[in-house]
Amino acid sequence: MKIEPKRIGNSTGFIIPRDVVIRLGIEQGKNFYLTETADGGVLITPYDPDFEATMNIVDKIMDEYRDTLKVLAS
Repeated sequence: MKIEPKRIGNSTGFIIPRDVVIRLGIEQGKNFYLTETADGGVLITPYDPDFEATMNIVDKIMDEYRDTLKVLAS
């Protein structure tokens, strides 16, 4: 699907066709993340790479202190 950038106020944006918005469940106020790909393209997703990295750290901490957390939860 071909789209072109448009001026929106002092910014530049892309208009996503309505049928695509409906099919993908895109809603105003929802956050999306722009990631540059190795081939020079971009990927727009609701996926947050920073949140995933944070959750990986939390998982490691919870694994390391599993016994301590179990005692504290009692």
